[in-house]
Amino acid sequence: MPRVVLSAFPMIDPEIHREVLDAAVGGPVEIAVAELGSTDRLVEAATGADVVVTDIDTPVTADALDRLDLRAVVRSAVGVDNIDVAAAADHGVTVTRVPDYCTDEVATHSVALLFACLRSIATYDDAVAGGGWSWEAGRPIRRVSASTVGLLSFGPIARRAAAQLSGFDADLVAYDPFVDADEMAGYGVEKVDFDGLFDRADHVGVYAPLTDATRGVVDADALARLGEESVLVNVSRGPVVDADALLNALESGELKAAGLDVLAAEPPTDDPLVGREDTVITPHAAWYSEDARDELNRSAAADVAAVLNDETPDGRVDPDADWL
Repeated sequence: MPRVVLSAFPMIDPEIHREVLDAAVGGPVEIAVAELGSTDRLVEAATGADVVVTDIDTPVTADALDRLDLRAVVRSAVGVDNIDVAAAADHGVTVTRVPDYCTDEVATHSVALLFACLRSIATYDDAVAGGGWSWEAGRPIRRVSASTVGLLSFGPIARRAAAQLSGFDADLVAYDPFVDADEMAGYGVEKVDFDGLFDRADHVGVYAPLTDATRGVVDADALARLGEESVLVNVSRGPVVDADALLNALESGELKAAGLDVLAAEPPTDDPLVGREDTVITPHAAWYSEDARDELNRSAAADVAAVLNDETPDGRVDPDADWL
């Protein structure tokens, strides 16, 4: 009987997995739910398993793959930065992800963070709660239609955000080495190089996956190219932005505000970015809607079923992909 181990992470719903697997696999499947979170716990829980459905907090390392005999690692989310995809390929282990279950949610959340910062929403709320009632509490605020918004990476989420932002008449520029200018132009977006993104943009949204090339790429030099009334939004992965550089830019007044759904360490412990008047921070929740959670689990379970049925799963990650 094939064995599937599901992480006990709250995003993962065992009932949906059971429903999908019962309908799609021609025979019984053993499903176990386990607290993962570390290589040792992963190995302990997944020994003897065919497939593990993992979470963001569990590193699937070459060492773990050496100690297991898996057919597949199913990442119940978009990113696979916690999985050694090359080592998995060397072991003949299929890696899958669910790339599009929350495209609309994350794009909408990024735009919401941008406008919360631009319109000083949290500042006004705090001022009113403290007994104030003055428009001046949020100064300075500039007209959105007079600004340029830059998009770092131009995958599906950034494209959806561009479509949403187009209704506000802001100019849009983007940097993505894997997308050509004509494709961007189809979304009303001008392609620029990395330096040009930060030189041209008044505000920047970060949508890039976390890779060796993108880790810390939004550094002090990039932030210095923005202006004192600029906003940085990050809905990708915390380490894409140099946290120390971001803090310095905020403290020095080089940057107006930051809207962050992701941090360098999650959950944060004594993170100096948390609790500042010039940051709006949400708990890695941009992905969330009830609709997205249902789609995520059904898609991940369908990939598990495909592996057990010796079929190619829809979410298979190409180990030779340029963006990894």
